[in-house]
Amino acid sequence: MGTGTGDKAKGKWDEVKGKAKQKYGEATDNPSKEAEGKVQQVKGEGKQAWGNVKNAGQKVREAKDDVKD
Repeated sequence: MGTGTGDKAKGKWDEVKGKAKQKYGEATDNPSKEAEGKVQQVKGEGKQAWGNVKNAGQKVREAKDDVKD
């Protein structure tokens, strides 16, 4: 399991919660809650991207170790 897997999972969870908040805000005509949901979605996407970067770094380290051997 890559080092970024946890970040990706947390990011996906934030994205899902953000979408729910956004839909709630739309349904209740609450622009503040809708905006809060959008922000949470973006944060979740950022966490997922960071997890991808961490996983890519791990793959580079593993490839480097393989070359050494």
